[in-house]
Amino acid sequence: MNSPMIQLLVLAGIAVFLILRLKNVLGTREGFEKPPVADQTSQRRGGPALEVIEGGPDLDIADHVPEDSDAGKALARMKRIEPSFGVSDFLGGARGAYEMIVMGYEKGELAQIQPFLSEEIYESFVDGVAAREDQGLTIEANFIGVRETELVDARLDDATNEAELKIRFVAELTSAVRDAGGDIIEGSTKEIKRQKDTWVFARIMGSDDPNWMLVSTDG
Repeated sequence: MNSPMIQLLVLAGIAVFLILRLKNVLGTREGFEKPPVADQTSQRRGGPALEVIEGGPDLDIADHVPEDSDAGKALARMKRIEPSFGVSDFLGGARGAYEMIVMGYEKGELAQIQPFLSEEIYESFVDGVAAREDQGLTIEANFIGVRETELVDARLDDATNEAELKIRFVAELTSAVRDAGGDIIEGSTKEIKRQKDTWVFARIMGSDDPNWMLVSTDG
């Protein structure tokens, strides 16, 4: 047997050996299989860990107020009446509503925000805008953003299912008041001011109307 043939046989033997070793390490797969990590996760979800999660605290409430507080208990009752209600989702919507309402009042565009205001709040806004117009004043405002949103309190009237959520906002904006001649008499178009408000939103839980209404502005 010549030398090239011997070398070929040796190389073939090494290749077979490596293939067998590789097969032992990796195993064999047929078709498309999920990675082992995903399989382990699936098994954990079906085991005792799931029972612990289900029996644990409602983080949607506990992340904002103690579950055993009056506010926490009120929120739990709200969620029983309306399972689709989420505290975190509400706070996200409240941030957007706050900016919309603040800017609607600053610009005097009340028609767009009227559906989100109680009758009492709407009338007070109308009076405020009318007073500015009578004096020939206009407001130039630019909303920078909401920096903090905090759930302060939650209440539920069990007789009527009316819920009230008190929210504290901290926002930043620029605001300048101009007189009839266009001169700035208060505020600034460049200086950013921090504004703090505590508002109360109300709604009948379980009703067909999804809108929460601003019913109080504690300032």
